[in-house]
Amino acid sequence: MFRKLKESGRFEITLLLISMTLFCFSLSVFRYYISETKVFLFLNWNLFLAWIPFVISSLLMIFKTRSKRSLVIAITVWILFFPNSPYILTDLFHLKHRTAIPIWYDLVVILSYAWTGLFCGFVSLLDLEKLLSHYFKKSVISIITASFLFIASFGVYLGRFLRWNSWDVISNPFGLFNDILVRIAYPMDYTKTWGVTVFMGVMLNFMYFMMKSVKNLNKEAVLTES
Repeated sequence: MFRKLKESGRFEITLLLISMTLFCFSLSVFRYYISETKVFLFLNWNLFLAWIPFVISSLLMIFKTRSKRSLVIAITVWILFFPNSPYILTDLFHLKHRTAIPIWYDLVVILSYAWTGLFCGFVSLLDLEKLLSHYFKKSVISIITASFLFIASFGVYLGRFLRWNSWDVISNPFGLFNDILVRIAYPMDYTKTWGVTVFMGVMLNFMYFMMKSVKNLNKEAVLTES
């Protein structure tokens, strides 16, 4: 597996994400040791879920999947778990003054988890762009990418405010789809739903495409030097 990671050019980013994840875990464990409270241990589960889109896209890239059927199935599963990556941003709701631990430490804890989860999602989205480039033009891929980010924002709303999970698609599909369809059918009755979806979707799009622009700057710098 390590050989395949190196061959696919994913060793460095994977190592960085693993290291950052271990750093996050150590922050939460240290907090638990000092305060003897389990307040932020749940972030480890949230980060585990945020890793799933990255794992899916990594497998697709490493094994160079070209089968359209396999790709469609993988992307469908990916979409179900992709909202877990930006979801940790909303765990900032849990930030408040607590006597045992200074608030600045809790801020570092949440932001560390949020950044790691978000980066897992963004890297996996970059992977999907590469895979889809074999089938679509660049302009179409940009539209698909933006759509994925808005879908993720809607998923974040479902998870944060309605407490749905990715696996509820299987365990309680009728309840989940009912909540989705009623909001699509009567959008004016659910302004909070679409407010969260639109504003967070715009924010995620800016964050993602800004990250891509930095990547492009690095490429231009290398070309200039050569």
